[in-house]
Amino acid sequence: MSILSEPHFHNEEAAIARLEGIVWQNGPHCPKCGGFDRITPVKGGRAGLRRCGPCKREFTVTVGTIFERSHVPLHKWFQAAHLLASSKKGISAHQLHRTLKVTYKTAWFMAHRLREAMKDGKPALLGGGMKHVEADETYLGNKKGFPKQRGFGHKMAVMSLVERGGSVRSVHVDSVTRSTVAQIIQKNVAPDSKLSTDTAAYYKRGKLGVNEHAMVNHFAEEYVRGDVHVNTLEGYFSIFKRGMKGVYQHCSEKHLHRYLAEFDFRYNNRTAVGVSDEARSTKALRGIVGKRLKYRDSSTPAAAGKYV
Repeated sequence: MSILSEPHFHNEEAAIARLEGIVWQNGPHCPKCGGFDRITPVKGGRAGLRRCGPCKREFTVTVGTIFERSHVPLHKWFQAAHLLASSKKGISAHQLHRTLKVTYKTAWFMAHRLREAMKDGKPALLGGGMKHVEADETYLGNKKGFPKQRGFGHKMAVMSLVERGGSVRSVHVDSVTRSTVAQIIQKNVAPDSKLSTDTAAYYKRGKLGVNEHAMVNHFAEEYVRGDVHVNTLEGYFSIFKRGMKGVYQHCSEKHLHRYLAEFDFRYNNRTAVGVSDEARSTKALRGIVGKRLKYRDSSTPAAAGKYV
């Protein structure tokens, strides 16, 4: 039986009950006062509506999440989360719009909200215990207002780190420089790690803060030397670029960090490390709390319809 045949993908009450089980693992609590005591269902109220005895606040499980005040039925949010989490290279807003039978604008906004939920708010250091970490960079699309030129100056730059057999972490940077590279590595990689990079100048001369650093010379067609290589990241970049070019096709620099969060999340919760499609979408939904996104105040023409 298909996972999408489960009740919470089609029935609103089942979807609310499912979300309560994900968000309220220790039982219902008030989003205003944080209390767990005297939380009671509101008789005659809409499905999932509850009241806090001490502060008298009425609320549902969606308050304080990316779903708050959404007019999209919750069961469609579950469908969108599953499709986004289980599609290896992502799913376009046009495809969500056709599948969920919502407008394109709604589908686009839903996808960005879910990407925000996928963002890891408290990432641990990569490596440690002399584990191998790879560092590399890639370039995508064109920066707004930059004419095409030789080299990569007109492209959007992404730097990624991956712990072999573990997690990947990607950062959008204005430009790849010695200081930028050093700061990212020092902030995200444990000092007692083995770092593998190519021979770019910013890796050669930077103070990277790791115990052991080795490089492969791609210019001399050297791609592996013993356990020194960046092939794990090359594989990740392949999936990322195929998704961005083949599925999403266009990405503005303003939103690149959210697409990176999406691809990082799927890689870090991949089947190879024992995470099923269902478990991956459930984990994404655990990240919805405190990440509400909304349009800016539309009271002024300049701000109308701006997405933050």
